[in-house]
Parts: sequence; C-alpha cells; structure tokens
Amino acid sequence: MRLQILSSGSEGNSALVRAGETTVLVDAGLPRTDMEARLDSAGLAVGAIDHVLVTHGHLDHARSAGLIARRDHALLHCAEVLMRQASARRAKRFSTVGPGKPFEVASRLGEDAIRFTPVLLPHDADPTLAYKFEHAGRTAVILTDIGNPSEEVARSLSGAHVLALEFNYEPELMETGPYPAVLKKRITGDRGHLSNGQAARMLELLAGPELHTLLIAHISKKTNRPEIALATAHATLDRLGIASRVRVIVASQEEIGESLEV
Repeated sequence: MRLQILSSGSEGNSALVRAGETTVLVDAGLPRTDMEARLDSAGLAVGAIDHVLVTHGHLDHARSAGLIARRDHALLHCAEVLMRQASARRAKRFSTVGPGKPFEVASRLGEDAIRFTPVLLPHDADPTLAYKFEHAGRTAVILTDIGNPSEEVARSLSGAHVLALEFNYEPELMETGPYPAVLKKRITGDRGHLSNGQAARMLELLAGPELHTLLIAHISKKTNRPEIALATAHATLDRLGIASRVRVIVASQEEIGESLEV
C-alpha cells in the first residue's frame, strides 16, 4: 500500500491511497482543473480512480469530489448529509460512510481490498472523519481538522506505519496574524484545528513502534511556519526516543509529494 499527498493546506487537501490495482482518492479540495493536474502528475489517467472518500464538507476537502468521481465513474463515499452538498452531488454513485463503521473498498475487479475505518472528530463540520487505512498488515492514517487532542481518537487510529497529522497553527503567529477575531476563535476552538503544541500531544498518543514516517499536514501559510512545525515534531519524536527511526516530511500545498510505501 502507498500513500501520496497531492495537496495539503487551507487552499485544498487531497491524497491518494493505492494498493495493487485499487486506487482511492481521499478528499478533492482543489478546483477541478488543479485536481486534474495533480492527478496527472501522479501518473493517473482519467478513469483510474476506483473510489473517492470525503472526510467532511468544508470546501478545502470536498470542492471537486463529485466532479472527479463522475469523471472517473468512481464510487463516492461520504456521510449521508454530504450527498446533498453541491460539491458531492455531481457524482453518479454513492456509498454512505458512518463513524466507527469499518468498510472495505476494492478495484473494479474486486481485487486488492483496502479496509477503511472512519473515526469521528471534533470539528465544525458535522460529521468530520479521520481515516485509518489497512492492507496486507500495513496501516496508514490521515488525521486533520480535529479541534483538540483526543485519547479516544488516538486509540481508534493506533498502529500507523505512516501518519499524516495536522500541525495547523502556532499560537503566537495566530495572535498577531491577519485573520479577524471571529475566525481566530473558530480555528483555535475545540472544534477548530490543532496548534503545533496540540499536534505534539496527538503525536505522543499516536506514535507507536510501527511508525516510520510522519507527514506534517494542513499547515497554515498565514499563522504557521514549516520550520516551527518541523522543530516541534522532531522535539516530540526525540522525547519519545524514536527520532532516529521516523522520517518527517512537510506536506506541500503547491506540489504533490512522493508516493510513500506504507
């Protein structure tokens, strides 16, 4: 199984999960033309995507989900409430996702199944889900858009070999940043996003003996800096005594990342 970040940040989020002949797009938060360019850069021809999963209805995750699913004749997996949203309803085929209800997806030939476990998160778009992906004894986790660290969420997402974790903002930069007060309150609230410090706490809860790669995801361009998030992540891994064996990568907003072997 492989995980590849296509885009990560407030302007749009998307990732690919691939196992054998099965290709799954997780979120499609960029405009359609940009999504198609990223998919082309990842070597995917039109029709190559078997399934599209959406974590929640905010446009930076869902914007082009229905269009891409329709283009590729893919099955769109999302919460029932999201099926009525303009960004999703353009798809032709739907499957309802429910928190805590694992399911499997496979290629069009029914091969190379990937098991998905959706986990409910505290975020101001109901419902918002993290996903745990499992195939052939390997596990990847995508966890962004969570308002505060949660031991319960961490237990449900344990065992990741590759972890994509939100490091959204630095409190000092948020305080002095350009956002209006109401938006600052939303982002820093219990149903907003993780600060670097909160992400460190979540990493402490999630970093097990299997972890070999950490992807720093959903970094704000205006209220965070990659070097601050990196330093926080490295310091946390060092405290845990595993810094020497965990690779740390900052996921990019502007270009696709490498395809990582889980």
